Amino acid sequence: MSAPLHTRTHPAATGGAGTRLPWWALALPAVAFVALLLLILNPADAQAAGSDPAYLHLLERARELVQH
Repeated sequence: MSAPLHTRTHPAATGGAGTRLPWWALALPAVAFVALLLLILNPADAQAAGSDPAYLHLLERARELVQH
């Protein structure tokens, strides 16, 4: 004996919670990403910058991982 299927005739209630994000929910992570990317590309602007740029270390590490 099969059970009857219940289909919804009305969309589910959201309970007042909106599905749209506010503008800052996308803008703040994007700004943080760009700021960190600029620090990696130009470490002279960072106060704790070493002598070698960070992207050279990243490229060297990527090269080592590809070779193995």
